[in-house]
Amino acid sequence: QVQVVESGGGLVQAGGSLRLSCVASKTGASVYSINTMGWHRQTPGNQRELVAEISSSGHTNYADSVKGRFTISRDNAKNTVHLQMNSLKPEDTAVYYCRVHYNYTPKVSRVDWGRGTEVTVSS
Repeated sequence: QVQVVESGGGLVQAGGSLRLSCVASKTGASVYSINTMGWHRQTPGNQRELVAEISSSGHTNYADSVKGRFTISRDNAKNTVHLQMNSLKPEDTAVYYCRVHYNYTPKVSRVDWGRGTEVTVSS
């Protein structure tokens, strides 16, 4: 399986920047490949929503609300994914979760989530 740990959240003023990081640690021998890594966010009373994701080949996908402000990147050798968040807005306030999709056999895949890191943007 994979252990997913996020870091980098905090409090920032509107217009500021934060960089989130996520490490996917293989906890056993049965991890065949790590596929898409991404960030989702959730606010109280709302469903978790996609922020950005990146495939193992580098293909990216962003929510419309963050395009042009957020940049996702990954280091496949270190199984890490980063989210650079610029021009932050109060509506970006949420708990941000890292999501890792991986195969533990060539044909069977699984998704694991981190516990989340809180981002607060003050106006």
